[in-house]
Amino acid sequence: MTRIVLFNKPFDVLSQFTDTQGRSTLKDYIDIPDVYVAGRLDRDSEGLLMLTDTAALQHKISAPESKVGKCYWVQVEGAPNDVDLQPLREGIDMKDGPTRPAKARLMPAPQSLWPRDPPIRFRQAIPDAWLHLTISEGRNRQVRRMCAAIGYPVLRLIRYRIGSWTIDGIAPGSYREVVTP
Repeated sequence: MTRIVLFNKPFDVLSQFTDTQGRSTLKDYIDIPDVYVAGRLDRDSEGLLMLTDTAALQHKISAPESKVGKCYWVQVEGAPNDVDLQPLREGIDMKDGPTRPAKARLMPAPQSLWPRDPPIRFRQAIPDAWLHLTISEGRNRQVRRMCAAIGYPVLRLIRYRIGSWTIDGIAPGSYREVVTP
């Protein structure tokens, strides 16, 4: 049996169980022994974080060669159009090499979105927009760097889906446990 924990990670929580600097970690939310993070999520990002007790599943989710899709809801500063998103679909050249092509489209603001604490900064003179972005790799701060490369800095980043698992029905700071054969 494989144990999977689907956690809706709040903003400002580290994707690890320990920290020497007193910051909020997974230990503050998850009291399940012998589960380990399968793919990281930056401290300033929110949403789905998977944990498992199986090394093979942990590797499959984390390893770029397995090409597991990860879907993000991305609030960006500015008002991109479809043409602006095309470089994301073709792959972005970054310092650590080109990214794989992403699936990118504009989307309305998510309906069931929880407030972020602290709230994002809004500027009256600058609009913002939401993107639905799916990537199949997981480089350090990849979504943020890709959006910045096309001129639209990220205001808020929420991982909605990993593979077929989503945060649907999981409140921020809560988790759902799944056991598979």
